[in-house]
Amino acid sequence: MREEAIVEQSSGNSAQHEIAPPGVNPNVPHSARIYDYWLGGKDNFAVDRAVGEAMIQAIPGMRHMAGENRKFVHRAARDLVAKEGIRQFLDVGTGIPTSPNLHEIAQRIAPETRVVYVDNDPIVLVHARALMLSHPDGRSEYISADIRDPRSILENPVLTDTLDLTEPVGLTLIAILMLLADADDPWTTVAELRDAMPSGSCLAITHPTADFNPEAVQQAVAAATGAGMTLVARTREAVARFFGDWELLEPGLVPVSAWRPDTEVENPEAAYYWSGVARKP
Repeated sequence: MREEAIVEQSSGNSAQHEIAPPGVNPNVPHSARIYDYWLGGKDNFAVDRAVGEAMIQAIPGMRHMAGENRKFVHRAARDLVAKEGIRQFLDVGTGIPTSPNLHEIAQRIAPETRVVYVDNDPIVLVHARALMLSHPDGRSEYISADIRDPRSILENPVLTDTLDLTEPVGLTLIAILMLLADADDPWTTVAELRDAMPSGSCLAITHPTADFNPEAVQQAVAAATGAGMTLVARTREAVARFFGDWELLEPGLVPVSAWRPDTEVENPEAAYYWSGVARKP
């Protein structure tokens, strides 16, 4: 069996035969594969495409929003390396790799940068091994773990061997916290990750919100939850709580397209995400 996802369509009908890597249920949607579909990738299954399309029906600009999230990762990684002196990153909720990846952006500026990626989808692991190749002066590693168990991330031998938690870390939580229900107390989960970071570390977050278009976002959330997923859109105030007492860098907590854009953005609220980067005192 090939490790990657395989989609075969018979010539005589529309039936599809999909083969998944070990540990992957192709009948259960996953956020990383839905996101991959929105970005034009091929590592997704029919159930992911169905949920993705239902969410696009609710929010026609969903592909644009996914793209804006990727652009934020690039800008944040660039500025954390170039302006904040960060040389190591912990990226939780990595998703299926889409070049350029975080380590590629960072290592263009500082080749010695080290990055640990974290996700819980076996498909991500397959591609991480193949595509997340580090500059020889730096390091790029992958951990299969769940954000709901921060200790399993922080105590993983790969992390402790790759990152020096006595030196500043760039902790990135990009479009991941929406997958944690309020009942799971995601603020405590993030606080545990924050508390493990030394002074000078930075935290970058993007999070979907209904603040800009409540009706459309509610429909998109209903499409996801109706398929058995957890998806929570949060207010600006609720997202701000994830940063704790860390100092928000300019321009603060803003729509994802408005965080240090490379070009003028005509309507930043067209992407329904809050975003921000904060520094630990």
